[in-house]
Amino acid sequence: MGYVIRSIRADEWPAVKELRLDSLRDPVAHLAFLETYEEAVARPDSFWEDRAAGAAEGETGAQHFIAERSDGRWLGQLVVLLEEAGTTDWAGFPVERRQGHVVGVYVRPEARGGELTKALFAAGLEWAWGAGAERVRLIVHEDNGRAQGLYRKVGFVPSGVRVPLPQAAGESELEFVLERGGVHQGS
Repeated sequence: MGYVIRSIRADEWPAVKELRLDSLRDPVAHLAFLETYEEAVARPDSFWEDRAAGAAEGETGAQHFIAERSDGRWLGQLVVLLEEAGTTDWAGFPVERRQGHVVGVYVRPEARGGELTKALFAAGLEWAWGAGAERVRLIVHEDNGRAQGLYRKVGFVPSGVRVPLPQAAGESELEFVLERGGVHQGS
């Protein structure tokens, strides 16, 4: 399967929206994303325009990578947010050093199981390291074994940090990290 990994352009917000909505229809979306399909589909176009513009090619605070097939179909995505030392993250935890935070990982079912996901991670990690990140992290639901297996395959390990989910009493997400200079098997 031929594809190219690249950053999105701001004007590609309709495709960003389409792929996000598709990801929210995945059977494990309730474990993988903090947003529902119903919430996302109700958002105005201006939300999607801003989302794409904020992580498009050339942006310094975030980067949205996609795997694009030769016919233009987007097969998968990964977004890296840059978190600055001295700030607080989305869950209220202090950010102790400059780090990348991987979010929005999704690969269409027909493209899973090959090298595409590793290639998306390689691009995201290269961008994060180039932006001065000391480590890259991601948060994964404790019951999302499929994702945890994938993240381990690309070099991430559990940090021991648990993030309680206020919207789901008794459930938690786990932080996985990759330190700069750590082994990345997708490289």
